[in-house]
Amino acid sequence: CLATLIIMLVGDTYTLINYVSFINYLCYGVTIIGLIVLRWKKPKIFRPIKVNFLIPITYLAFWAFLLIFSLYSEPIVCGVGLIIILTGVPVFFLGVYWRNKPKCVNRLIESMTCWGQKLCFVVYPQCGSAEE
Repeated sequence: CLATLIIMLVGDTYTLINYVSFINYLCYGVTIIGLIVLRWKKPKIFRPIKVNFLIPITYLAFWAFLLIFSLYSEPIVCGVGLIIILTGVPVFFLGVYWRNKPKCVNRLIESMTCWGQKLCFVVYPQCGSAEE
């Protein structure tokens, strides 16, 4: 979020849209790769929707073409998009991967979550007293 605010202050909206669209297409491709890997490694698990294996393979081929073309035509935009994705790595390690956090860090994360919920009206906050 902080990186997005900085980009909004420095660049224009169309550049930000290009960054986000590259990130979206990258995530779509990784999702399809995960689907293919799961279909190959765990063919017996329950799937509510079954499609022909040719559909994700075809989508992945078009995805690879578009991603390679994007990397070739606008490498700086794609590089900044990758940097934006990588800004989430420290957040993942601090918030998810690190299991035995001190209580003060847990309280900080919980208060930030509660503050974000209240700010965005996303979820009824489960923190503090019931009168809030």
